[in-house]
Amino acid sequence: MKLADLTKYERARILGARALQVAMNAPLLIKIKQEDLEKIKFNALKIAEVELNSGILPISIKKPFPRKKEEILRRVKETKMSDAQMEELETKEEEEIVKEGEIMKLANPEDEQEEGLSGEEE
Repeated sequence: MKLADLTKYERARILGARALQVAMNAPLLIKIKQEDLEKIKFNALKIAEVELNSGILPISIKKPFPRKKEEILRRVKETKMSDAQMEELETKEEEEIVKEGEIMKLANPEDEQEEGLSGEEE
C-alpha cells in the first residue's frame, strides 16, 4: 500500500503501534546512524515515522468496499399537487390532530391554575 493512500487516521494508528513496539525495545527495521538517533533524541515516534516513510513496515491495511447490488434502480414517480389539494391535505391533517387531542384531553392553562389553587387552600 502506498503512503499516499493512507488516511490520517490509518497513518496515526500505524505510527502509534510501531512507536509502541520501538519503545518496548523491538528491533529497528531500518538501519539508522547513531548520529541521527541522537538528533531525534531516540524518540520512538520519530523512528516509527522514518520507518513508515521508507516503506519498510510490514503492516497492511484492509479496506473493505461496499457490496455491489445487482438491482435495477427505479425512478420514483412524483405526484404533482395543486395548491388547493395541498391546502385540503393540510386541513385534513389538522383535523386529525385536533381529534387526537380531544381523545387525549389536552390540558388547558385554566385547568392547571385551578388545580394549583385548590392545593394551596388545603
